[in-house]
Amino acid sequence: MPRLPQRPDGKSWFPLIAGGIALIWLGFSTVHMVGPKEQGIVTTGGKYSRTISPGVSLTLPWPIENVTVTDVTSINRFTIPEGEGEKLMLTSDQNLVDLSYLVRWNIKNLKLYSFQLADPDQTVREVAEAAMRASVAEVSLRDAMGGAGRATIEQNVRDRMQAVLDAYRAGVVIQGVEIKKADPPTKVVPAFQQVTAAQQDAQRDLSNAQAWAQQLTARAQGDAAAFDKVYEQYKLSPEVTKRRMYYETMERVLGSNDKVVVEANGVTPYLPLPELRRKAATATEAPAVTPVAPASQGGQ
Repeated sequence: MPRLPQRPDGKSWFPLIAGGIALIWLGFSTVHMVGPKEQGIVTTGGKYSRTISPGVSLTLPWPIENVTVTDVTSINRFTIPEGEGEKLMLTSDQNLVDLSYLVRWNIKNLKLYSFQLADPDQTVREVAEAAMRASVAEVSLRDAMGGAGRATIEQNVRDRMQAVLDAYRAGVVIQGVEIKKADPPTKVVPAFQQVTAAQQDAQRDLSNAQAWAQQLTARAQGDAAAFDKVYEQYKLSPEVTKRRMYYETMERVLGSNDKVVVEANGVTPYLPLPELRRKAATATEAPAVTPVAPASQGGQ
């Protein structure tokens, strides 16, 4: 074995080197800097001892005590399913819907998160999928794909996940669930589009029928109001009102019919009003013709 060079006083450098290494080892294993978003778990002989907060903390040197620092403030995210795969779920009306959703969570209790579950991250993922399937099974396909229905599902999934994880003592808090996609299965998209178009046509026809019914009702109400006004006048003077109604009815009936005026006694005078009207209309529509004087012949 090669020997270390000696110091000027003839002693070995080995004690000083060993002491320096021991001091560095003590510094790194006893002084711990914990960030503002972090907490540390201190274990003594592999058993939980305490939790240290952000700042500078001192512990016994390793391997007596060991410190594991974890970020407990930042939000963790994962998406189900990962990538572009389908995640089909059954609705209450026996339809399938392809869902993609995002789950946000962070650590609430670092001790429980570190020691209660073997794989807390995977547990959160599995609880999310179970809660989503249970919530979707309570709503129809239309609600699962609609805006208001999505909000209800997201809230139900969050509440279910938190209840299950609290029962597991997972030390995790669910910040939110967001449905990113809710579509029919790829194989039935054409049929689903046809059904949607038919439903839109039916809704349009229903709206048109309701509009027509409203117009008819308004017209009937107007006629009834007009009749009420006539009836009020009739009660005041029945004979005058009946005569006026008779004249108005005859004017409306005979207004568009051909009429001939004759005298009562001899019936000799004859006034063909329809023919006179047609001749007057023809004369009005015919262009005016300007007469041309004949040319004069020279020498005559």
